Amino acid sequence: MPVKKPKVIVTRKLPDPVETRMRELFDAELNHDDTAMSAEALVNAMNRAEVLVPTVTDRIDGRMLSRAGPDLKLIAQFGAGIDNIDVATAIQRSITVTNTPGVLTEDTADMTMALMLAAPRRLIEGVNVLREGEWPGWSPTYMLGRRIWGKRLGIIGMGRIGQAVARRAKAFGMSIHYHNRKPVAAPVEEELEATFWESLDQMLSRMDIVSVNCPHTPATYHLLSARRLKLMKPSAFVVNTARGEIIDEAALARMIEAGDLAGAGLDVFEHEPTINPKLLKLARSGKVALAPHMGSATIEGRTNMGEKVIINIKTWADGHRPPDRVLPAML
Repeated sequence: MPVKKPKVIVTRKLPDPVETRMRELFDAELNHDDTAMSAEALVNAMNRAEVLVPTVTDRIDGRMLSRAGPDLKLIAQFGAGIDNIDVATAIQRSITVTNTPGVLTEDTADMTMALMLAAPRRLIEGVNVLREGEWPGWSPTYMLGRRIWGKRLGIIGMGRIGQAVARRAKAFGMSIHYHNRKPVAAPVEEELEATFWESLDQMLSRMDIVSVNCPHTPATYHLLSARRLKLMKPSAFVVNTARGEIIDEAALARMIEAGDLAGAGLDVFEHEPTINPKLLKLARSGKVALAPHMGSATIEGRTNMGEKVIINIKTWADGHRPPDRVLPAML
């Protein structure tokens, strides 16, 4: 007798190889037109599925989980972040939650470095000038930006991605500094020639570029508040490829507009997909470099994410503990 395949509902379209493999292994219901599910549609899916595969844009709170069907036993997140899921409530309801850590490290670090170069060197502004046909030709004082060689980089969050950013930045001749809950292992600190700052306030006041690479949790919401942003030098830049909610976005825009900060490179936003109009205006002027949350948007990275999701589902379906189970201690 054939083994019954678990009912798996996927909330967004995934890379073709991932969807093909899911159809082979599971009773998979896919989202072919990639339309984002409403809250009611998500609840409906949780009433029909044994496994839900959401993405970081699907908000699954406690009230929604209280309406989930009795067969829902696994939420296999397509993404490393889990701030969109009420994990504590899911665990209370005996629903296992998994994510896809580790596969996006290099892609996100690449994007961080790209924005770290784009903002100080005014690359977006230069592209806009060419696009509009307004380039007057080369001159010694035209479109002057700032070099990053020799500058101090302050990394907020020295996990896998933070360390990958540090390795790239060190190769560009930057001085590496970081703020973390605790210092990284001594061999890592020595390899990166990194300086640990216990006080985030003190680090911010001394950095030329600050890179946000920590997860979004209740403790990191508006970690870069208006007060902390004011500690930074007027010549400093902020780069964020983590989560938009970590920065007080309105305060950041006001300070750049007023000249109290030099600029920013942002791949994530506080109210995605809505973008602060002030940031869009600053982008047109070239003071900020904006990207549409594409830090992990490589074919390799998204396929690897899907493979991790499949492994987590298959392991769970076979009666074993999924390798990427999210535990309360991780929250």
